[in-house]
Amino acid sequence: MAQAAHPFRSVLYIPGSKERALEKARGLPTDAIIFDLEDAVSPDEKDHARSLLAETLASADYGHRFRIVRLNGLDSPWGAADIAAFAVAKADAILIPKVSSPADVEAVAAQIPDLPLWAMMETPLAMLNAAAIAAHPRLTGMVMGTNDLAKELGARFRPDRLAMQAGLGLCLLAARAHGLTIVDGVYNAFKDDHGLRLECEQGRDMGFDGKTLIHPAQLEIANAAFSPSESEISLALRQIAAFEEAEKQGLGVAVVDGKIVENLHIVTARQTLAKAEAIAAFSAS
Repeated sequence: MAQAAHPFRSVLYIPGSKERALEKARGLPTDAIIFDLEDAVSPDEKDHARSLLAETLASADYGHRFRIVRLNGLDSPWGAADIAAFAVAKADAILIPKVSSPADVEAVAAQIPDLPLWAMMETPLAMLNAAAIAAHPRLTGMVMGTNDLAKELGARFRPDRLAMQAGLGLCLLAARAHGLTIVDGVYNAFKDDHGLRLECEQGRDMGFDGKTLIHPAQLEIANAAFSPSESEISLALRQIAAFEEAEKQGLGVAVVDGKIVENLHIVTARQTLAKAEAIAAFSAS
């Protein structure tokens, strides 16, 4: 899994135009930050946001938080200036909005040669082209843009996200096939802890690395949901111990809690422990 040493349980959007929010983010318990120049910034604030964010990233210390800059689209009046400002930015990745084909990634890759690239997956065409987009050699991450996707689909909100399942699944399959990080879309009702928890659990159970968030109040729930639980860690340890004992006896399988444990389960168990260790190291830094 790409960038496995760095957790992406929580990925918080911060408007690039808000100086106070940029300052506050330096102390928030978020695994990653998307510094947004696109949807969160009004047209009359675009130039200010670009200069403010460039200055902030050049001087501010965000510690262990993974720094992602979401540009405006190349077809917008601000895209070219964004690329010029952040092609060599002190950032960990550049997020390309409204990617619908590998050509959209390539257009940015040609102008930003050194930074890892992430793709916003938020259009029906992106869902259908997910495998080809994920195969681009410069891409290291995907972000689900479920609000835009719902708008394009004409879908209604449902707690089970039925309308999103095809797109979420296609992008998840593509990301895993090519070793990319992939984070789920936002939950808009930032005061609805129960709804957020359910949606985080759904994304976690599907296989997403984490969730994008619109408010700091959502961080605790997302971090907890996408962290291995104590019971999962305990099970992983017991599976590994039982399987190693079975191997000593010349057996190819073990039994834990009445269930067969094979080598594939040990691979998952070791991944669980590695994730827990990475989170512990990240939290302590």
